[in-house]
Amino acid sequence: MSTATTIGSSPLDAASATPMLLGVSYLRVSTREQAERGGTDEGFSIPAQREANARKADELGVRIVREFIDAGEPARSADRDGLQDVLAFIAASRVQFCIVHKLDRLARNRADDVKIHEALISAGVTLVSATESIDQTPSGMLVHGIMSSIAEFYSRNLATEVTKGLTQKVAQGGTPGRAPIGYLNVRRTDDAGREVRTVEVDAERAPLIGWAFERYATGEISVTALLRDLTARGLLSVPSPKRPSRPLGKNALYRVLTNPYYAGVIRYKGALHPGAHEPIVEPALFDTVQSLLRARTAKMTRHVQHAHHLKGLLHCGTCGSRMLLDFATNPRGTSYAYVVCSGRAAKKTDCTRRAVPVQVAERLVEDSYASITISEDDHCHLAAEVDAAFDKRSVGRDQEFADLTANRARLEAESDKLLAAHFADAIDLPTLKRHQDRIRAGLADIEQRLSEHDERHTGGRAFLHDSLRLLTDAHHAYAHSDDGSRRLANQAFYTRLEITEDEQLRPRLAEPFATIVRETTGGKEARREHTTPTDVACSRKTPWVGAEGLEPPTSCL
Repeated sequence: MSTATTIGSSPLDAASATPMLLGVSYLRVSTREQAERGGTDEGFSIPAQREANARKADELGVRIVREFIDAGEPARSADRDGLQDVLAFIAASRVQFCIVHKLDRLARNRADDVKIHEALISAGVTLVSATESIDQTPSGMLVHGIMSSIAEFYSRNLATEVTKGLTQKVAQGGTPGRAPIGYLNVRRTDDAGREVRTVEVDAERAPLIGWAFERYATGEISVTALLRDLTARGLLSVPSPKRPSRPLGKNALYRVLTNPYYAGVIRYKGALHPGAHEPIVEPALFDTVQSLLRARTAKMTRHVQHAHHLKGLLHCGTCGSRMLLDFATNPRGTSYAYVVCSGRAAKKTDCTRRAVPVQVAERLVEDSYASITISEDDHCHLAAEVDAAFDKRSVGRDQEFADLTANRARLEAESDKLLAAHFADAIDLPTLKRHQDRIRAGLADIEQRLSEHDERHTGGRAFLHDSLRLLTDAHHAYAHSDDGSRRLANQAFYTRLEITEDEQLRPRLAEPFATIVRETTGGKEARREHTTPTDVACSRKTPWVGAEGLEPPTSCL
């Protein structure tokens, strides 16, 4: 929280009419507690710093024109609103001094101190401490550096001591920080006058927290429904000076249910320690709730991470809608998986397609691989045709490849000659760059053409041979693959799988498998084409090598 106050506006002394020295005052406290101590808006430290800075300004004959305050901002980082406002104001005004109570109010590490001081020097501003003797003399700069290093040491040492103290507190069963809802942080004074900080059970909220654990442990309610019940029963957060009581959110309730603090255990830096506070729930009850939460989370994760290998491919053969995976549970708690028509389920179509057990759908798809598997003789025959087709199409392409290669060598040689001529002062730099741009564009075009040549011929030939080899063992490989491999196979071999009303499969093969199967099945596929237009079947009269050739489109490689 930062504030800025304009204190004066006249740069002239009223008596002498001569320009006065102008400055800004920067005040800071590290914590909100310091800023609000004593029940006032500024606590005790800010007014004390303001008074000290004002006295220092009077000694120097400086008029403070603007005051900047960082309330509750630690000095470990320079990204504080008040400090950034100071630097911005100084850069845009004519002030000559920046007054701070102590150097550690400005920065508590040497790197930030150097950056801030350089920014002040660049703006022609002198940094002044109200309680320390620093100036621009060599001895003053030495003191500045020493005090800055001391401030950094103090900050780091304080952090270490705080961590050490918290670790020791946890080891003795104490609570590091604010207790969760259901407990209250209490401060008392013992007989010796020392302040004692303890944690006590909140009589108002603890019974509701205990009821929440017991209710969820039944396994009959979700976290969302439990939150509704708790809110209806009146569970509210503990109010603070800045925030009133309010109902918990779902994430907050989940943190309650997973916090071992309620079972008497403190979680600190990833480790668990026995606490000295009174538990609200029994450890056995807490463990039961954790088991239920893990089971429900694991169930959700399984559905997300382990999608069925037919997901996204199955469609209803009646209305064409996608078929979705669904589960049904019998009275004994046994679950059964089905695929259902999404059009019928969402009532978007008039489809009457019944649900199909997943095992039936899996068997239909597995059997479809038997129908597309080709024999070894078919493989040898088709492989020979592929090679012959590519060899025929490559006639004339070899000369194109040779011409491209020769042209590339010519351009590279020309580039070398131009570079040598430039070093010999035969051509100037603009001429060299112009010719190099031309050569670079020509080489890029040649490289693209050579790449396409290799992709269309060498890559295309290899792709078709691999596809043929896959089809020779398709059924056996699919039957003995895991779910992940089956999913990849289904995505590669098929673009769509339809289940008809009489639980038959109408597959639509992807290329190049559709063409290969069409050629091997011949007349049978031609006859099926007239009855099932969504099949991959085509007439045998379709030529094996069309005008576009056998190689697949570039995007499929």
